[in-house]
Amino acid sequence: MMVLQASQASHLAYMLSRWQFGFTISFHILLAAFSIGLGSYLMVLEGVWLFTGRSMFIDVYHYWLKILAINFAAGSVTGVIMEYQIGTNWGPWSQRVGAVMGPLMLYEVMTAFFLEAGFLGIMLFGRQRVGRMLHFVATCAVALGSLISAGFILAANSWMQTPAGFSINQQGMFVPESWLHIIFNPSFPYRFVHMVLAAYLATAALVGAVGAWHLLRDPANQRAALMFSMAFWMITVTAPLQIAAGDKQGDNTLRYQPAKVAAMEGDWNTGTPSAGEPMVLFAWPSMAQQRDLDTVAIPHIASLYLRHDWHGTINGLKTFSGNIPYVPLVFFAFRLMVGLGLLLLAAGLTSLALRWRGRFYTTRWFQYCAVALAPAGFVAMLAGWVVTEAGRQPYTVYGLLRTDHSNSAMALPGMITSMGLILAVYAVIYGAGFVMTVNILRRAPAEGEDGPHPRLAQAPAGNDDAMEAAR
Repeated sequence: MMVLQASQASHLAYMLSRWQFGFTISFHILLAAFSIGLGSYLMVLEGVWLFTGRSMFIDVYHYWLKILAINFAAGSVTGVIMEYQIGTNWGPWSQRVGAVMGPLMLYEVMTAFFLEAGFLGIMLFGRQRVGRMLHFVATCAVALGSLISAGFILAANSWMQTPAGFSINQQGMFVPESWLHIIFNPSFPYRFVHMVLAAYLATAALVGAVGAWHLLRDPANQRAALMFSMAFWMITVTAPLQIAAGDKQGDNTLRYQPAKVAAMEGDWNTGTPSAGEPMVLFAWPSMAQQRDLDTVAIPHIASLYLRHDWHGTINGLKTFSGNIPYVPLVFFAFRLMVGLGLLLLAAGLTSLALRWRGRFYTTRWFQYCAVALAPAGFVAMLAGWVVTEAGRQPYTVYGLLRTDHSNSAMALPGMITSMGLILAVYAVIYGAGFVMTVNILRRAPAEGEDGPHPRLAQAPAGNDDAMEAAR
């Protein structure tokens, strides 16, 4: 009986270790993606201001610059905690793949993080000291740093999904053979593009929601109209691109991680050419019965987007000898991601129709919908990462290193204590960051955002050509 209790405690500690890392990395993904999207948005705002001289662009720039600073500070905390967790909770993994993963993480810090941290101070405090053009260079450096950071992080994660450019020595250690193949592994290009587009889409949805919120309160606020318009142009362009990028990534995943795709589709049995692969709209995947319950499906449709062939099929989950992920989690997360992506696509197309009719800035029901869509991009991104990471199971390095061989031997009391401490730290730091962010965003953007008393400044009534620029 004591052996069984010890075994249960060990398994619970192992699961807590996984949940703890999943909790930490989820926060880090959201904040890192917001930095990518916001950095590029600020770069565009300042560039247009330099080109046109219209003050409203630099006003909106300073409005969102405060948010970027808060986001960067909070993101740094998650990154540090995540690095500690890698060493404490995942020692065997670190030991075996450290020669590959260590340099990638170091390069990310030495290039991207230092680039962002170094130039963010100039963005915040340097415009009156270094001049307009050098300040714009600093903004570009921060935007570039966020993209480089995404590149190295995605290279590291993609290598675990589709490992390449290495050998395994007699001690079981992964030894780099070609850094070109390690970085540009088979899934990296697709996942990098998909992630950057997701960051732009999520940021645009949030910026558009803030603009819509302030337009609902004050339809004459031209800076809110600018935010609203720019955001929905980005959504209109990015949403279809994201769907195309997702299709390409799906093709790549089907080639290298077929069990993940089968879990996404809820396919337990290999289909036949005559029946094709049905698109399962809804089901309750049962791990115990190895089948879907209460299924609602459309025949052949999955064959089209999986194989681009009416009669195409994929291998069912039963063909993978038990080496499959937890199907319900992957299945529902995939549908949440796709559903929210299609919702954003519909919002973008609706905005085009409203622009065509000259009603984009005056249709209040659409503005209410835009406000409701504020978290849609970030929720879709989290769902996508659940599909990516949970779908890779039961491996950390796909097909080569199992998750249950990657974790450190952690005592249950220690895991409970560390989990409680992390939750407490996150509640304080992110609670404070959330309150600060909301307090900034609830105030409408006004003329002279970088002035000493922005709360007292009011947007001009209509002599700024702001609506024309927003269009």
